[in-house]
Amino acid sequence: MAREGAAVTADNRPVPSGVSLPVEKPMRADARRNHGRLIVAAREVFIEHGPEAPLDDIAKRAAVGPGTLYRHFPTRESLLVGVYQDDLETLSAQADKLAESLPPEEALTAWLRLQLDYVKHRRGFSAAVKAIMGLEAPAMNYCRNLMRGSLIRLLEPAKAAGVIRAGVEAPDVLRLVHGVAMACESAPDDGERLLDYVIDGLRPRPAATD
Repeated sequence: MAREGAAVTADNRPVPSGVSLPVEKPMRADARRNHGRLIVAAREVFIEHGPEAPLDDIAKRAAVGPGTLYRHFPTRESLLVGVYQDDLETLSAQADKLAESLPPEEALTAWLRLQLDYVKHRRGFSAAVKAIMGLEAPAMNYCRNLMRGSLIRLLEPAKAAGVIRAGVEAPDVLRLVHGVAMACESAPDDGERLLDYVIDGLRPRPAATD
């Protein structure tokens, strides 16, 4: 549950510290429920039929009228961004859960596997959203900072425990995971093995011996 006065997402999840939430008006409880149903329905329809799927199909699946859909998401682009943002907020929340329940290296490894799985299966969707919005749009900056912040919250305890070397930076690790996902387009079964190589490369180097 979000602490009193803390920023929250549209479905009432807390926003991690250091991440700026795009400015939105607070929603009533019924509006939040409709917003959540639309996000879930849109994700399903976009996965099944692609980013150009009919918006009326999304409204029907969410059991709301077209007017409700357009009040929450005036354009197809805003709905695509809403789904993408919700996906990454879910990944961010999973990072915090893993950090609370697992030792630092295990938490980091588990989250990188979740990140790889998302990028592998949703890279086309993510690319479509980025192309529509532009990489420097406020929503894209929010999502980029959200992912970096989530990874930093896993990297720092791992560095402190001595299982990840000090110079590792979150943006570089995210690029490496995206690179593995791209390699998996021609070799889908190689993702776990390639990610293991990335994780091994993050560990401290053995001390030099004479």
